[in-house]
Amino acid sequence: MTKPEIGFIGLGLMGSAMVERLQATGYSVTITPNRSRPNIDAAVARGASEVGTAREVAAASDIVMLCMDTSDSVEARMRGADGVIAGLRAGAVVIDFGTSLPASTRTLGVEVEAAGGTYLDAPLGRTPLHAKDGLLNIMGAGDKAAFDKVEPVLSDLGENIFHLGDLGAGHTIKLINNFFAMTTANAMSEAFAMADVMGVDRKKVYDVMAAGPLRSGMMDFVKAYGVDGDPMQLAFAVKNGAKDVGYYVQMAKEAGADSIMSQCALKGLKAAMADGRSEDMVPQMVDFYSTLYKA
Repeated sequence: MTKPEIGFIGLGLMGSAMVERLQATGYSVTITPNRSRPNIDAAVARGASEVGTAREVAAASDIVMLCMDTSDSVEARMRGADGVIAGLRAGAVVIDFGTSLPASTRTLGVEVEAAGGTYLDAPLGRTPLHAKDGLLNIMGAGDKAAFDKVEPVLSDLGENIFHLGDLGAGHTIKLINNFFAMTTANAMSEAFAMADVMGVDRKKVYDVMAAGPLRSGMMDFVKAYGVDGDPMQLAFAVKNGAKDVGYYVQMAKEAGADSIMSQCALKGLKAAMADGRSEDMVPQMVDFYSTLYKA
């Protein structure tokens, strides 16, 4: 069976790893430049076609994939004379793999449908390292027939593929997931920082905590940096963590709920950004808290 032609927009850490995986599994991929050249150049060197606009990406593709940083970025690439919607093939499927606001997702879904396509949200779990091996968790939502149509492609990218309901359900669950993840990561980062303040060994703190019910993958990601010095086991920037928790707060407020638990994680992440640590990986919050509390 002929593989569908793929368009991909947003070759950051995660997007570039996904494109590499798609190319390794035999897909033809069309891309367009974003903020920096290295990931674009690497994809082109592996055989990707580069075009100038999102509209041209859509015109060349059966499935258009976006992996952008914010809802504003997704909307900018989707709309306008040079946007995805303007170049969409009849019957094409557009998939937003980023972490976006559910309300924005549902609005774009209406616009894509009016242009003859189908819009799916499919935010991701796990890391770029998993993406290269096709081991992502993919939280899909939207029209079930369109989801079934693209599921073989999703299965080449992910190990665990979910269909979670109507359009926007994937982004809703992803924001809940990332709120919990960032709260846990910040709590573990502070635990290591408090070990420094109190003069006890970080590794011993980890050994005790990990022997009980607190043990988790997120704890181990933070331990990989806090004890072992490797921040890239969780290759997720502080600025992205703050964005996702902020979106969670906004989603909750739009639903009439004033989230209490999210405020601590958001305060910590924003404080780290104000301290010049926006580009740090989330496990490096250990350094922020340690420096702050020992000042």
